[in-house]
Amino acid sequence: MSQITLAKQKPFNQGFISFLQNSPTPFHAVKNMSQRLIEKGFTQLKESEAWSLKPKGQYFVTRNQSSLIAFSYHAKNPQAFQMIGAHTDSPGLRLKPNTALSFKNLMQTGTETYGGLLMSPWFDRDLSLAGRIYYQDKEGKIHFSLVDLKRPLAIISSLAIHLDREVNQNRSLNPQKELVPIWGHQNKKDPDFLALLTQAIQKEQGLKNFGKLLSHELYLYDTQAPAYIGWNEEFIASARLDNLLSCYVALESLVAQKQSHALIVCNDHEEVGSNSAIGADGTFLQDVLKRLYPKNESFLCAMAKSFMISCDNAHAHHPNYPEKHDPLHGPLLNGGPVIKINANQRYATNSETEARFVAICEKAKIPYQKFVVRSDMACGSTIGPITAAKLGIKTLDIGVPSLAMHSIRELAGTQDVYWLYQALSDFLYQR
Repeated sequence: MSQITLAKQKPFNQGFISFLQNSPTPFHAVKNMSQRLIEKGFTQLKESEAWSLKPKGQYFVTRNQSSLIAFSYHAKNPQAFQMIGAHTDSPGLRLKPNTALSFKNLMQTGTETYGGLLMSPWFDRDLSLAGRIYYQDKEGKIHFSLVDLKRPLAIISSLAIHLDREVNQNRSLNPQKELVPIWGHQNKKDPDFLALLTQAIQKEQGLKNFGKLLSHELYLYDTQAPAYIGWNEEFIASARLDNLLSCYVALESLVAQKQSHALIVCNDHEEVGSNSAIGADGTFLQDVLKRLYPKNESFLCAMAKSFMISCDNAHAHHPNYPEKHDPLHGPLLNGGPVIKINANQRYATNSETEARFVAICEKAKIPYQKFVVRSDMACGSTIGPITAAKLGIKTLDIGVPSLAMHSIRELAGTQDVYWLYQALSDFLYQR
């Protein structure tokens, strides 16, 4: 990597680390992305209102405060869009609605697993709480508020090895029984968990007219900050690399380009199948595009000419488990963005869309890699095939190689993050 690229890589990655630190939930990620877009001159639209769009306009719209679409174009009637898709959600633990549990004098809460998380890394971590609440003020009006309590408040403790001598040979976890965090002591005279939660939210958010907590979507998260790893800071370790990495890179690629028909979509609920009003299998992207092309004929023509890059992390070749990879298709950390291919359409890549991305990388001298899962293993999927099927749009699946995907702390290469940014920026410039 050249000295010029290295000089640009560090501040870019610092911005990414700050974004990760301040985005413990999809709600916070969308809020931070929205603020960045506003700083760059984008105008926020509302789905509930009529749109009056201007040539050379830059706009964005959110749904459910957890999915976002942003776009720019320089002609009155853009014939096609270059699009990037990613997702805002990550596997984790969410508080159940009826939260209060206790054992002896310990205060606990029930949790529900969200997505296909690796459970064992959640033990013995300093956990906090973040998400969204709805509450009633003292006059009876309903409001929402984002919450991030930030400080360590809970822990899920492991069972000592003395009480389970076989734990290192054979361990299976029961999430109902074992993923139950401890929040402190619970005595009869002390406030219950909901009362303590309400007090903490009022203090953290400064809600002076707070009346009653009505509902919540609150997630546990690890308070350990994102960090550079390696003698030469070759890697970034953090929660939520899958897939806030792609969201951040897509966002920065969009705000960096000028006078291009470009769009990014960051959907929630990918980790649970995308089948929701805000997921890729919902109507969000299609609804926005049909507002840009109100005539069906122009919409269909535009989709036939447009191109989507679905960007989601790829499995890097793990040095301790080489047998888990096809020997010719094991991407390396800091080896460049990964083109993801699957004959059974778990990824949307085909030879045409692959060729376009290869050409972009080779022109910019960006290294790239290819991933195909072992033929005797099941393959994951992304929003790529879903979006391609709904819109009939040419689609490519790519991603940054990473280790420990779906863990509470994942690993990616610092060079790969910036190479992906370069590739996606060049892609959005194309006509």
